[in-house]
Amino acid sequence: MTTQQISMRDAFGQALLDLADAFPDMVVLDADVSSSTKTGMFARRYPERFFNVGVAEANMVDIAGGLATCGLRPVASTFALFLALKCADQVRNVLCYNNLPVVLAAGYAGLSDSYDGASHQSLTDLAVMRAMPNMTVVVPADASEVQQALQQALRRQGPTFIRLSRNPGPIFFDKDDELEIGKIRKMRDGADLTIAVCGIPTSFVLEAAKQLAQQGVSVDLLEISTIKPLDVDTLALSASKTGRVLTVEEHNIYGGLGSAVAEALARRCPVKMDFVGVQDCFTESGPYDELMAKYGISAAAIIEKARGLLS
Repeated sequence: MTTQQISMRDAFGQALLDLADAFPDMVVLDADVSSSTKTGMFARRYPERFFNVGVAEANMVDIAGGLATCGLRPVASTFALFLALKCADQVRNVLCYNNLPVVLAAGYAGLSDSYDGASHQSLTDLAVMRAMPNMTVVVPADASEVQQALQQALRRQGPTFIRLSRNPGPIFFDKDDELEIGKIRKMRDGADLTIAVCGIPTSFVLEAAKQLAQQGVSVDLLEISTIKPLDVDTLALSASKTGRVLTVEEHNIYGGLGSAVAEALARRCPVKMDFVGVQDCFTESGPYDELMAKYGISAAAIIEKARGLLS
């Protein structure tokens, strides 16, 4: 992990520019929030490949689906909450039913749209998207994984949902340490407890694992960037070794990473589990870091849950 801080939205905007020549059929759509999602960078350089549909998110998904049937590779970008809820019918019936190669770039996910409150904070999007047949669901942990996820998604023959955060975060992986959709990364080897994490809370888990190590607890740390399809083999191997699994996510504890892991292990390797995430409630407006701590997503909360599992 480096001390450099880069936001996923900035990395996404830059990735669109970096990949434009390699994917000449890529087109970008936005729902009138291009200054926030950073698709405006692409619009200024490639105006003929950019479409601002206005505040009409459902129409945007339909248009993206239509463009995909013409051989283009659409990237549809807006806030995660709107893609998951306002566009659910279009995502299901147009993109997923027809298995169209559209990338859904879901910005401002989790609590990162912090000052706009519960109406904009996206804590159920993973539950919605991973329930859609044919949908691939990716949750990058840092800016490096954002570009890698986008590049791989543009090569896939089906819809992909990429969850992006607004706020700056540390870089965990260099460009040579490539993300692979459908595969878990092992970030730390341990025998006492498996911690599975996705997205922004990865930095909290690394700090928690460090403090637990000082207390004599070795953590098997899995960074699960792909929620669907889930790398069940790697997950089950770790769970069978440690016998205890703690999941950590910036999402409701129902329907997201924790549910995906529990479902998989129930079939392959049932173990004792616990879950760090928002405890099935609506959240409020405020500074991002303070909201994360208030709703139990922090190194301290992870350590507390870990100690409970170990006891």
